[in-house]
Amino acid sequence: MRSRIEKIGLIGLGLIAGVLISLQFSAIANKDSAEPLPIEELRAFSEVFGRIKSDYVEPVTDKKLITEAITGMLTGLDPHSAYLDADAFKELQIGTQGEFGGLGIEVGMEDGLVKVISPIEDSPAYHAGMKSGDLIIKLDDVMVKSLTLSDAVKRMRGKPGSKIVLTVIRKEAPKPLTFTLTRAIIKVQSVKSKLIEPGYAFIRITQFQEHTGENLATALNNLFKQNQGAMKGLVLDLRNDPGGLLNSSVAASAAFLPKDALVVYTEGRNSDAKMRLSAVPNDYLRNNEKDYLKNLPAAVKTVPMIVLVNGGSASASEIVAGALQDHKRAVIMGTQTFGKGSVQSVLPLGNNTAIKLTTARYFTPGGRSIQAKGIVPDIVVEDPATIDQDQTFRMREADLERHLSNSQQLDVKVDVTVKPTAPAAPAKSPTKREEGDATKPKMLEFGSKEDYQLHQAVNLLKGINILQGK
Repeated sequence: MRSRIEKIGLIGLGLIAGVLISLQFSAIANKDSAEPLPIEELRAFSEVFGRIKSDYVEPVTDKKLITEAITGMLTGLDPHSAYLDADAFKELQIGTQGEFGGLGIEVGMEDGLVKVISPIEDSPAYHAGMKSGDLIIKLDDVMVKSLTLSDAVKRMRGKPGSKIVLTVIRKEAPKPLTFTLTRAIIKVQSVKSKLIEPGYAFIRITQFQEHTGENLATALNNLFKQNQGAMKGLVLDLRNDPGGLLNSSVAASAAFLPKDALVVYTEGRNSDAKMRLSAVPNDYLRNNEKDYLKNLPAAVKTVPMIVLVNGGSASASEIVAGALQDHKRAVIMGTQTFGKGSVQSVLPLGNNTAIKLTTARYFTPGGRSIQAKGIVPDIVVEDPATIDQDQTFRMREADLERHLSNSQQLDVKVDVTVKPTAPAAPAKSPTKREEGDATKPKMLEFGSKEDYQLHQAVNLLKGINILQGK
């Protein structure tokens, strides 16, 4: 019996070794290290493989075991590395194009549960009142603890018009909340803009997609044409922006920074993971595009500017905020950002699968690591809707299990903290919605008359104009 198990285990080990060799992982692993292969661990792996093949209650295919082993290797590294099967790889590609089917939430994994990083604006999850930090414990009648993140995402995706019930733990709620959501085609409008009042413009980037840079350029040109006189101030809203494509974040930064200004750089173990991206067309354009930033009004580079951020601002949005802050191009206002400062490279494997692997860390132009610390605003302005919540209820990268560490100390001094003592005008209780046994507040519409942080940003811009006039 034992010899049979060992034989099966050796066969499994041979299969794994074949996969590793075909992917050239062994060569990569040994490039910077002279350590020998971990023979004892490989022997333990082969024994486990053999035991499962011979003793598990039901037959298990080699393909399933190897796939689960690869999945385990990646999910055990950090919250953002993952194995992408054919469906997940396709969904990742579709998601960057701004339209996909589902619920509209950016998620990660925490203690075996799906954790909401940020609801996507105008999505079913957003309108239902789901919040950053919510822990999803059940999808319909299936417990999330039994699922991988990819499996959970697959269950949340589905035919538009179909329903799914999410059971959620929220730290400030005394009991689990239930959300009955109707799946929809999620069409994310990447850039929204308007004139708040003559001379003051508002631009919101909800997510960094393939066409965010050109959409931003179009919005800026339109705003400057609509405004009859000189533009006096601009608010760039990156709140609850979960990030997206790196080149789009470079484009957004380049729109406001001088030519050749450093936007972000990365540091990793391999030379391919070390990049320096600046405000130059080669660093933000793709596929021989025309430079859509070339004909922006010159005043875009100098107009007084406020950038709004919060705990839902992550990754690409943190790159933009950090670049504008380090170059002293804008005042950063709001609350500390999420802190996702790691680079994930998507490496295709064949059979339309891929791995998403963390390969580097992001650094702002001034050399600050974003990882697990985020961007600290120059002026902290709390959102009245969350002012009464304890700070521990706010999820950030540092709260995720197995997050990459950051050895740097926080080096940005906060100039001012504004804590509202009353709700923003109009002073009335937020609308409530009943769903099952849970009472949920209506989500704040960013850029609306009730947006307290936006009002504070405009007030600051007016103050800057008064000082400049003097």
